[in-house]
Amino acid sequence: MIRRGGTPIHLDTSFLIRALDPSSSEWGALREWLKARRPLALSTLAWGEFLCGPLDPDDVPIARRLVRRQVPIGAPEAEEAARLFNASGRRKGSLGDCIVAATALLDGGVLATSDRGDFGRLAGEGLELM
Repeated sequence: MIRRGGTPIHLDTSFLIRALDPSSSEWGALREWLKARRPLALSTLAWGEFLCGPLDPDDVPIARRLVRRQVPIGAPEAEEAARLFNASGRRKGSLGDCIVAATALLDGGVLATSDRGDFGRLAGEGLELM
């Protein structure tokens, strides 16, 4: 689903954590997307991972202001995540990444990640990485 402002950019947990550091390249990319009014989102799984911390006390309200749209995980996301998991070799510990990727895919979005190694194997399954 394309939203006003263009294709949604879904942030994974690693990207969101690094984007809160003003010296990071992720912060620079995030600033450009905000200036361009690109729609930002993240899955509720990525939000939960982020909240597990460790966090600076100011991180949560800042993250909430930056990324206001959290996409819930339901049956369609679970089914797409299972498809991605099976198609990418059923790697132990990768189901969470598959859920984050599935959420972005079903939302018509692209995924911004700092862990391209974890998500790159899903590009052949339709996932577009920023």
